[in-house]
Amino acid sequence: MKKSIIKLENVWKVYQMGNVEVNALQGLSLDVKEGEFLAIMGPSGSGKSTAVNMIGCLDVPTKGRILLDGHDISKLSESELAQVRGKKIGFIFQQFNLIPTLTALENVALPIVFQSVGRETRIKKSTELLNIVELGDRMHHKPAELSGGQQQRVAIARSLANDPEVILADEPTGNLDSKTGEIVMKFLQNLNRKEGKTIITVTHDSNVARHADRIEFLKDGKVIKSLNNRKGD
Repeated sequence: MKKSIIKLENVWKVYQMGNVEVNALQGLSLDVKEGEFLAIMGPSGSGKSTAVNMIGCLDVPTKGRILLDGHDISKLSESELAQVRGKKIGFIFQQFNLIPTLTALENVALPIVFQSVGRETRIKKSTELLNIVELGDRMHHKPAELSGGQQQRVAIARSLANDPEVILADEPTGNLDSKTGEIVMKFLQNLNRKEGKTIITVTHDSNVARHADRIEFLKDGKVIKSLNNRKGD
């Protein structure tokens, strides 16, 4: 039986908007196993973005518990959360979030800088990662000189820079055409199946979700349906 890597237990997130309380999450419970490929789906306003913030240690819940590798991170300070994020979780975003003045190589190396790793080691690791995503010949190009699909592959390489246990992909194909999006999802699927990475993707696209082992459907800040995608399970 695979162990839980991230577990949300009855998580609520309440935002105060003037005099109005908005319940973005209403008792969300999720159990993500080590090496699983999970997709979270739901319409706009279902709580997907807030769920990403909780899973990715970008925010803390109003109430409930979040366990990462069995440790409760619900009460950590911002600096402590940042440390957890840097080591445990790699992020891939819809907007790529690459720094335009840096080359692909420098963008990939950036997260390693914050882990106090020497320059030579950073360059070696970043070069290896760009070769993995088949961009070894584009490593000295800046984002504006790359296609959308190439930029997203740089973002995938960057997400792997600190060898995280979990890759969190927020609408990873949202800015890509369907063919390029399929290529990006194949990369993520390979990371899951060949490298054993835990992948969590948040999407509204059923073509993206079909790559996952399991789909959790959100509505009004809680899970309303679960679907096992794995053949033979």
